[in-house]
Formats: sequence, structure tokens, C-alpha cells
Amino acid sequence: MTAFRLLSRPLTYLALGLSLLAGSALAQTASTAADASGQVQQRFSSQFPGIRVDGVSPTPYGGLYEIRVGNTLLYADEAVSYVLEGNLIDGATRRNLTAQRQEQLNAIDFADLPLDLAFLQVRGDGSRKLAIFEDPNCGYCKQLRKTLLDLDNVSVYTFMYPILSPDSATKVQAIWCADDKAAAWDAWMIEGKAPAALECDAPMDDFVALGRKHNVRGTPTLFFADGSRATGALPLAMLQQRLQQAQDR
Repeated sequence: MTAFRLLSRPLTYLALGLSLLAGSALAQTASTAADASGQVQQRFSSQFPGIRVDGVSPTPYGGLYEIRVGNTLLYADEAVSYVLEGNLIDGATRRNLTAQRQEQLNAIDFADLPLDLAFLQVRGDGSRKLAIFEDPNCGYCKQLRKTLLDLDNVSVYTFMYPILSPDSATKVQAIWCADDKAAAWDAWMIEGKAPAALECDAPMDDFVALGRKHNVRGTPTLFFADGSRATGALPLAMLQQRLQQAQDR
């Protein structure tokens, strides 16, 4: 037996042992982090009873823990001696770390959207995808609709989301029952032409349930092909940028 063979077996055992130790250390680290997060959640709930905590996790920012309360992010030290509500900013890059994290948490799988609850408008080759939740009585939605007229090469899926007033549901019902939903929607949103009063089996409850499922709290809310979201009447330049970013990912 050569010297190499004599050495190779102990080296193999050593490598295997080191691998097992590394895996054990990682598991222990994960367990420790989970335990610490659980303790932070217990302390926070004790000090702020009545506030439902959806999750706690450590951050790489100076020993702070992220506490998720609905769509709001709070930060606390391990002892929960101090709690921060507001945006956490990276001093070196000026990035809004809170907004970045919220976008990550609020991302969806675009492919999971039930497109049968939307109507489609295709501009140009339709290569870029955009889904929008809109209320017919939303002023910012009407502003966004005018901006969309200048977009090209995009497929726009519109999910009507009647949440602002009882009249919103009436308009959504009429537009969903129109022969050309997209034309009826644009006629109202852009030109101010009220839709004809029509009745059909419109899935009104499904419209609202879908928005709630994806935590849509205001209109317009936009979803891009990569699952990221934005709210408000984005200007054309920002829309173009977000569409391109989503397509490049």
C-alpha cells in the first residue's frame, strides 16, 4: 500500500468530520437565532399587549431585530429596551433599508395571479407585463391611466378593486358586464364617460378577496413581472425603469 493510500483514508475521515462539525455549527447557530428571536417576540408582546406580531428575525444592523406587525416594520434591541418605528437608512449608501425589506416581503409570484379576474390590454408587442389593482373612483388611478397611454410593448392586466365607496362596486359591476371591459374602463377613467348600467354574474367578492390576499391597501397598486410592487400614480420614467428592471431579472 502506498503512502498516498495510507494518508488518504485519514484525510477522508478528517474532511467528513469537519463537514459534520460545520453542519452542526450552522444548525446550532440557526437554532440560537430562532431562540433569540422568540425571546424578543415574547418581550415585545409582554410590553405591548394587544399588538399582533407576525414575525421576528435578526438583522445585520447593529444587533437590531426586525419585528413585523402587519405591513409595518419595527426594530428593537434584544432586550426590547428600545423600539424604533420608522425608516432605517443605510448611512453609506442612503438606501432605505425598511422600504427595500417591505418590498421583498410584499413580493408575489406574478404567475399565481388569477388572470380570469382581470381584463387585458396589449400595447405594441406586449413583451413586458404589468398588473394593476384600481378603484373606479380613485383619482390617482385615473392619473395613472393617462400615463399608461404613453407606454409601449406592455401587457396590462387590470384587476378592478372596489373599496373606496359603494358606488365603486356599482361601476365595477357595470364595466365587468360590458362587451368590451377595457374600452368601458378607459372611457370612464380617462374620458369620464360613465358606464351603462348592466347586470351579469360579476365575481365582486372575488375581486375584493384577491386584493386582500395580496395585502393591497390602496389604489393604484402595481405588480411587475418579477413580483415586486409599487403604489401610486408612478410617473412615466419610473414606470419604464421598473418594467425594465423586472424584465431583466
